[in-house]
Amino acid sequence: MKNVSLTLVQTFHLVAKEGSYSAAARKLNISYQSVANHIRRFEQILGERLVVSEQGAKTTVLTARGRTLYNLLVPELDAMLSRLNELIDKERPVIRFGMPQAIFYYLFQPIIGEFSSTYPEVQIVCYERDVALVELVKTGQVDAFITERPFIGDEVVQHALGSYKLALIYPMDWQSPDEFASVADWADGKPYVTFEPGHMLRNMALDLMRRDGKSPRVAISTSSSSNVKRCVETGLGFTILPTWTLESARSHLAVRVLEEVQDIPVYFGESKYLSQNPYILLLKNLCQQKFPQLFEINHDYGDMPISSETAGKP
Repeated sequence: MKNVSLTLVQTFHLVAKEGSYSAAARKLNISYQSVANHIRRFEQILGERLVVSEQGAKTTVLTARGRTLYNLLVPELDAMLSRLNELIDKERPVIRFGMPQAIFYYLFQPIIGEFSSTYPEVQIVCYERDVALVELVKTGQVDAFITERPFIGDEVVQHALGSYKLALIYPMDWQSPDEFASVADWADGKPYVTFEPGHMLRNMALDLMRRDGKSPRVAISTSSSSNVKRCVETGLGFTILPTWTLESARSHLAVRVLEEVQDIPVYFGESKYLSQNPYILLLKNLCQQKFPQLFEINHDYGDMPISSETAGKP
């Protein structure tokens, strides 16, 4: 048997069980004509008449082939629906959440902790993306997201969470840039460790350092800030990262907060139709409460070794 869909089988099952097209239509929440079309298509696939419905008649009659098929389907469909109901009863509610890997790794744990204490039955599925996040949002593969990118479109609602500073991170034995205006000169030709192509922070940092023909040499690209930082720790180059990633850096690295660079805004967004969902509302409120604190830094340490004491992260 070819091209038989569960929709056609279910429609036939209900017509046979309820005894009319109109009753099956009410159960399926579709039109009378749609039910008739499903039955006609099912009969075409099987090559046999299954249902007899006289013009104006309120009830239907099954043919001999229709009765045989219905009697075969009933136990199979009942068993299948019973198993499906069992699975659905056991299934936990799921919220699909997208965000850059660094935000999940450094900032999102307190949010998950508080959310789970209120809704322990809800599973949060996290998609750690930056470059692919736009597509995930547009195609509806995530319910909510955190991003530095402003979205344009009626299908998404965004809320400001705050903003953060960028920091230049490099080995302590390197000469430090004397002033912000010399960062492009200082970085010229030096090995730069950064994110994969298309990542917003990579693009922003390169725009900052590519001036008057000056440019760093991109030595390594990776997808996560923890890997970027690890490469700098092992002496493979320098990088520019959000200040809230500095907590666990090694003491032989130096940091300069780029005070002159505009703050990077961060947004919470959700699909418009979920804006009143209680799970989404709690996640949004928790992020709005906690992210401004998580973005706070100590601006006084200048070109000093980075450690948990000097990073200034709460």
